[in-house]
Amino acid sequence: MKIIWIISLLIGFFILVPQIHAETITQNLEGGMDIQIQYPEEIVVGRDGNISILIKNNGWENKEDISFEFSLSGIPGLILDPSDGVSLDKLTQGGSYGENINLQIPDNTNTGIYFLNLKYSHILVANNETPQPRFFHDVAIPITIKNNPSVTIHTKIPESIFSNAEFPIEVELFSKDIDIQNVRLRIIPPKDIEFRGETLHSFSKIEKNTHVAITSRIITPINEVNTEYKIPFQIIVTYTDDVEQEKEDSQTVSVVLRPRTFMELTTDGGIWIGNFFIAPYVSLGTIIGIPAGAIISLLIRKKTSSVKRTKKKKP
Repeated sequence: MKIIWIISLLIGFFILVPQIHAETITQNLEGGMDIQIQYPEEIVVGRDGNISILIKNNGWENKEDISFEFSLSGIPGLILDPSDGVSLDKLTQGGSYGENINLQIPDNTNTGIYFLNLKYSHILVANNETPQPRFFHDVAIPITIKNNPSVTIHTKIPESIFSNAEFPIEVELFSKDIDIQNVRLRIIPPKDIEFRGETLHSFSKIEKNTHVAITSRIITPINEVNTEYKIPFQIIVTYTDDVEQEKEDSQTVSVVLRPRTFMELTTDGGIWIGNFFIAPYVSLGTIIGIPAGAIISLLIRKKTSSVKRTKKKKP
């Protein structure tokens, strides 16, 4: 039982931890040297990006005079910090070293894919006594530059709904590149559709790579419809970006309002049978729309009819 609880906890942890949008390059080099480079999937013009470098000596011989040098010719005006690359005097067996490189993308950079060239080198010390000729290795890191930060709206709603029922609607916001502030999310439903919950939500700040979701329930009209047709929901999001500019994004989703069939399952586990609704919990009082007296009367009539049919069979 404890094992099941621990597994569930770990699964929940990995679901809740936001995923960082990055790519990884792994290189296995001479002498057991491993390099892992993690770089941003995309960088917005005028913003910063970050490259993480991790090197590990998995060989049994020491490495000396380790260096990373970057070529800036691919992106004119690109600023790197540290600007002179990365250097390390020595890395013994099993040792590792990590470093972050900050990229500052100029405002006038054209969008597209560029390559940041990295030249790696080290000196292997044979038997940990004799330095060997310097080893070199080149790595090309693709950098994708885009114009605007990505703030996405994702709306989850049933494909079709029917009258006199409730259905969930979930709106999820995700800012991939930047932190956003003064966020206001507004849901504008079509006429005759009511809400159980708020149609306006406010957030002081949403950090990048963080999913924020709100859930409400829509209440459909009581009157039945004879034909199916689409009804629109409009989602409007306003926010302040990382350079204090006011932005607005919107999305329109449509759902089909259709006639109710003879038997319909509701999202909360209830069931419609004709014009009668049975609630999702088990009890005699869960049958809504059928008076208790009518149920008892129906059962008595059924019993009486059964007795009469039995008597007719007697000779």
